[in-house]
Amino acid sequence: SIDPSIAREGDDRIVVELPGVSDPERIKTLLGTTARLTFRLLAPNPTAASPGSTMLEDISTHTQLAVQDHVDVDGTDLTNAGAVIDQQSGGWAVTFQLNSTGASAFGNVTRTNVGRRFAIVLDNKVIEAPNIINPITAGSGQITGGFDARSASDLALLLRAGALPAPLAVIEQRSIGPSLGAASIHAGVISLAAGFVLVVAFMVLFYARFGLYADIALLANLVLMVGILSLFQATLTLPGMAGMLLTLGMAVDANILINERIREEVQRGRGVLQALQAGFDRATGTIIDSNATAFLAHVMLFVFGTGPVKNFALTITIGIATTLFTTLVLSRLLIVRWYAVTRPSKLPV
Repeated sequence: SIDPSIAREGDDRIVVELPGVSDPERIKTLLGTTARLTFRLLAPNPTAASPGSTMLEDISTHTQLAVQDHVDVDGTDLTNAGAVIDQQSGGWAVTFQLNSTGASAFGNVTRTNVGRRFAIVLDNKVIEAPNIINPITAGSGQITGGFDARSASDLALLLRAGALPAPLAVIEQRSIGPSLGAASIHAGVISLAAGFVLVVAFMVLFYARFGLYADIALLANLVLMVGILSLFQATLTLPGMAGMLLTLGMAVDANILINERIREEVQRGRGVLQALQAGFDRATGTIIDSNATAFLAHVMLFVFGTGPVKNFALTITIGIATTLFTTLVLSRLLIVRWYAVTRPSKLPV
């Protein structure tokens, strides 16, 4: 939802730009925070320190636990982490996956210590210390501990990326308001509006009533795209606006294809209902095929792209889904309702 820009400046500085971020202090905290995750067995007597163990705070119970100093599994073997809703408690949790080395070590320690407590330690604080009931060999697990959505997302981010390998010293910090980019935003809005108006005029001019129905579907398509992007809390950038405009063009192509198919059926001498049915049936397969290939291409752009490319791909991907709905469902519904009410003797195409 954000187009981050990270650039090198000189030999020992980096510039990080994050559009849409309203809390720069939180970003600074995340960048400079150490997040070392380890898995260790509790001492035989978890309430008293013994040689080879250290008393650490259990943040869930606010008590001290004797945790062995030996690290059984290190967080460096962690390959992924994410924030999820715990199906049992209904609260937020953090899931993690380990690589083959970590999964093997995790399996070995849980296999040989069934019945003992295994502590999940984050920055020398015990997050959780569950009992080992069965060997865990899949190399994945879950951390719970009173998280909310934000804290779970922050912890997952820190576990995935870790901390900077050097101390972070903020040389300069600026929070720039939207007025600085107002000219670019204004130009983007103007281009989007102009493109939409031209498309609407073209469809009405060439296809009359059916063109008007296509324009209604286009407007619904635009509203759906904006609504879904808002649901994802996406920052609307210039690449996003370009994606919207391109999506409208793709949606127009689909409507033109349908109307031309219907026109061909009329020229072949088919009746009104038969021409409508055949036109939609012949166009549907082509529309789905072309949009499916475009959808897969933009999904790959979103997965492997960064920055503006990712924002552009997200907008197009959402737009393809809304285009299929508005073109194949909404447009058809409007035309069918018109036919049911008027029962025309010929089609206005």
